Amino acid sequence: MKGGTLVISRAVSNHLFYKRRLEELGFLNVTATALEKDALNMLIKDLKPDLVIIGARFFQRSTPYLMGELKRKFPKISIAAVSIGEYPSDLAMQFIIKGVKSYATSFYGLDEWYRGLEEIRKGRNYIAPAVQERLRMRQDKPLPDEIITDRHNEILLLVCNGFRENEIAEIMNISRRTVTTYKTEIYTAFSVRNPIELRMAAEDLDIIERKGMLFYPKNFVLNPLPDKLIELGISREKRMSKKK
Repeated sequence: MKGGTLVISRAVSNHLFYKRRLEELGFLNVTATALEKDALNMLIKDLKPDLVIIGARFFQRSTPYLMGELKRKFPKISIAAVSIGEYPSDLAMQFIIKGVKSYATSFYGLDEWYRGLEEIRKGRNYIAPAVQERLRMRQDKPLPDEIITDRHNEILLLVCNGFRENEIAEIMNISRRTVTTYKTEIYTAFSVRNPIELRMAAEDLDIIERKGMLFYPKNFVLNPLPDKLIELGISREKRMSKKK
């Protein structure tokens, strides 16, 4: 049966409970899954759900980015993020910035939790009060995910491999200030705070593979071009063409 509600959660043992409880609350034709990435996209194409509910911790810190990608692939589907228990409001705010319309959490009491679920069931937008406050306090303009370019991805790869800003600047033939700007944009887009979290998010999202991580020695020199950069696909010709 097409339509209905698709719940995305890694807690497979709770899937039957989620289905029963949500249907008791009035959600229609509930299906629960732990599928991700391409398999999840195929399931959504097959089920054509009216509503997708995802657990906020499904991909840890990179769940908001994943939901932004899902929203772009399926713009007509209503998407809601939920959290059972405590979840950082600053991170939950990223769901809304990435295009998710609703976020509900049980952390502030069952009355507010069920009120949020009821609003979501009725097709209305709902944002938990603490996240509304964080959005109100936010002064910097949110970064659209579309701004992530090939250059961002190249710098992301170098950051995840342990290169410092001055080294990235020399490799890419750009200023260190420009590298800092790119890093800030990358961190904002992926809702991370440091290279470790960025690497975890990039692995979760299949942007990089762990086996492809090639950490360089402390005595790294740029001239001649080290084999490592060649393995990363950043050739001297490519760098020089970008400089032009």
